[in-house]
Amino acid sequence: MDLGINGRTALVCASSRGLGLGCATALAEAGAHVVINGRDAARLDDAAARIAERTGATVVSVAADVGTVAGREALLAAAGAVDILVNNNAGPPPADFRALDRDAVIAGLDANMITPIALIQAVIDGMVERRFGRIVNITSGSVKMPLAGLDLSSGARIGLTGFLAGVARQVAHANVTINSLLPGSFDTDRLEAIDSRRASMIGRNFEEIRAERVAAIPARRVGTPDEFGAACAFLCSANAGYITGQSLLIDGGAFPGVM
Repeated sequence: MDLGINGRTALVCASSRGLGLGCATALAEAGAHVVINGRDAARLDDAAARIAERTGATVVSVAADVGTVAGREALLAAAGAVDILVNNNAGPPPADFRALDRDAVIAGLDANMITPIALIQAVIDGMVERRFGRIVNITSGSVKMPLAGLDLSSGARIGLTGFLAGVARQVAHANVTINSLLPGSFDTDRLEAIDSRRASMIGRNFEEIRAERVAAIPARRVGTPDEFGAACAFLCSANAGYITGQSLLIDGGAFPGVM
């Protein structure tokens, strides 16, 4: 399927690995000019080389911390006119909510709510003027089904979702859409860290913990970053202009609800 985004500029945050890398790769395959981002320059350059080898696309890598004003400015300067923005950032580590002090809560909100809002504020007027824009926020399945220990992550991402719900309706007339992707269990470093931490806490091995996770997923497996990237690329496509203000849960059927 031609996604209609050949030549569009896509900025994908936190894209040196995991779900961000999956999104950047899928957008490059669709013909977009992709700018990837991360804080580890060596890992980022390696990711850019792998995307280029797989897709034949030219990929720009910008090592910067998007949680800082200077980092966002560097990233936006390198990207130029952004047609597609994929907001992504690692969530705070699992923790008992009682252990979260004020600084920890503010840091979680800054990374997973305030920073994506700042990036959207920076690019959205240009999208409106050009009458094309696609914004996808990678949040979490915990937005729909909060999980104990991920309270800060859930709270910040739910806040982002609520904030952008009204914004999406304000710009839809200009062919600018804002949607969220809610990942469940995917084969990423973060999931491995979560399962490893749980195994260590309860004195069991990683393989047992992972097997229990998989058994609770109707698809009987965790997802792949490529699958996630394909969904992201579709929401960024010209064909998805009538989809906005939505949160798409991708979890292999793990959430036991109708909607």
